[in-house]
Amino acid sequence: MVNKQKILIVDDDVNIAELISLYLTKECFDTYLVHDGEEALDCFKQYQPNLILLDLMLPGIDGYQVCREIRAKSTVPIIMLSAKGEIFDTVLGLELGADDYIIKPFDSKELVARVKAVLRRYQPNKSTPSSHAAKLVEYPDLIVNQTNYSVIYFGNVVDMPPKELELLYFLASSPNQVFTREQLLDHIWGYEYIGDTRTVDVHIKRLREKIKDHHDWSISTVWGIGYKFEVK
Repeated sequence: MVNKQKILIVDDDVNIAELISLYLTKECFDTYLVHDGEEALDCFKQYQPNLILLDLMLPGIDGYQVCREIRAKSTVPIIMLSAKGEIFDTVLGLELGADDYIIKPFDSKELVARVKAVLRRYQPNKSTPSSHAAKLVEYPDLIVNQTNYSVIYFGNVVDMPPKELELLYFLASSPNQVFTREQLLDHIWGYEYIGDTRTVDVHIKRLREKIKDHHDWSISTVWGIGYKFEVK
C-alpha cells in the first residue's frame, strides 16, 4: 500500500480549513488541521508533513513567524494562503522561505494544482553514487551539489531551500549563458507553475544574500532580459 502524502493545513477559519481538507482528501492526500500558530509548530514536529498550507492571519503567532521558525530547521515545502494580495505581502512571504503564495479566495482546482506542482518539484534525490553520476558544479570557493542538495561556500555548508539550490545549480551549470525570468520559471518551477516572474527575482535576491560575488564568478543581472552565472 502506497503511503499518502501528508498535508498540514493551518487556518484559523475552520470552514475554510475543512473545505481545503475535502479538496485534498479527494485527491488521496492525508490532511491534518490546526487553527493557530503555536499549535502548528507543535503539530509540525509530530505530524511531519510533506507540505504545509499556511494561512498568514493566525491568532497568537502569525503565519510569517510560523514560516520563519519552520524554515530555520526544515526545508519542507510551504504554500502561504492569504487574503492580502499586495506585492509586498507576496514578496515578504517568499523571502521568508515560502515556496508559493495563494491569494484568497482561490479556486479549488488551482489550489490542488499548486500543491501537486510544489510536491513534484520537491523530490529528494534518492540516487546513489554507484547508480548515477553526481550532479555537481564546482568553482573556486563554491561547490553546488544537486545530488545531495548541498552548497559549500568558502568551506562552509550553506543552508538553502531546494528551489534556491536548484536555481543556483541551473545557472552555474551553464556559465555565462543568459536566461530570461520566464525560462528560469519553466526550468525550475515547471511549465504548470501559476506564479509570476517576481518569484525568480526574490530567489535571486536570497541567493545573493548567501552567496556573495567572487572575483572569479558572480550571479549577474542582464538588464531587461534576466540573469546569468558570470565566470570571469
